[in-house]
Amino acid sequence: MKDEVSVIIPFLNESENIHFLTHALDSFFEKNNNLQPEVIFVDDGSEDNSVELLKKYTPQYFTSKIIKLSKNYGSHAALRAGILHAQGKYITFMYADLQDPLELVNQLHMLCKQGNEIVWAVRASTASNFFEKSFSQFYAFMMKKFAIRTFPEKGFDVVMFTGKVQKILNENIEANSSIFLQILTLGFRQSTITYHKQSRKAGKSKWTINKKIKIFIDSFVSFSFAPIRLVTLIGFAMFLLGLLWTLYIIGRKLLFNDLEPGWPALVSILMIGFGITNISLGIIAEYLWRTLDASRKRPVFIVDEILEAPVQYKLRNEISK
Repeated sequence: MKDEVSVIIPFLNESENIHFLTHALDSFFEKNNNLQPEVIFVDDGSEDNSVELLKKYTPQYFTSKIIKLSKNYGSHAALRAGILHAQGKYITFMYADLQDPLELVNQLHMLCKQGNEIVWAVRASTASNFFEKSFSQFYAFMMKKFAIRTFPEKGFDVVMFTGKVQKILNENIEANSSIFLQILTLGFRQSTITYHKQSRKAGKSKWTINKKIKIFIDSFVSFSFAPIRLVTLIGFAMFLLGLLWTLYIIGRKLLFNDLEPGWPALVSILMIGFGITNISLGIIAEYLWRTLDASRKRPVFIVDEILEAPVQYKLRNEISK
């Protein structure tokens, strides 16, 4: 009996890649007919004709649906929308730029069949430019050092998990968070494979510097107490420095009486003190803002409409049975 596998593909303005993507999906699932595939395209607020191109496409070897979000919520929110509507026994992520080979679906599925609830595809190499590599390495280092010890050094973009994990994720839809770190911290039996990331087929990456900074901050605030601990350590350090400085001033005054009062030293102390205070308040404010945002219980995403693909694959599948 074929296993139902849901492949979630979020996209934003990927009209240049739609042709390559749909052709690759049909070609892959034609060769790998051991699966009963469901592909969920999640439109994260595209402003080009990506959705129109998908509407015109008739899948030959898989069923599909298009989930249109009401606006651009970000790739992690789009993935959560796909998870909520996925119906497969196993669920995985792929991307419209095809940098992650579709062959991963089979490899991940085989390890899930062996009893793993979660299987990760960890990058052995990447085709990104120097800046993207540097940011990914820095992000992975900080996550591994201060948040999650099991975070892979070169990061990951692809994972497959079972319905048990899906149920937990759907019951705990987190705002301003990382879906990958949430899955990583769930526990259960997990395994990994490695793969080589490829170059984009066409178009430019929508993973901008602003989005990278946001996910970096979200990851730390949601999964690590290191920023708050840093505030505490800075406070103790400044207290000790202030105490030592006070003892030094008193000693010099009593022993030598050679210190002249002056505003430069006072200004320096005030600038350092206020700077550290503002940094500390900013870190605390990040936590408070997220607490406020969570208390509002606003939706992490809003689905505008769900478009079912033509039933040609379903009819073929029924005939083959």
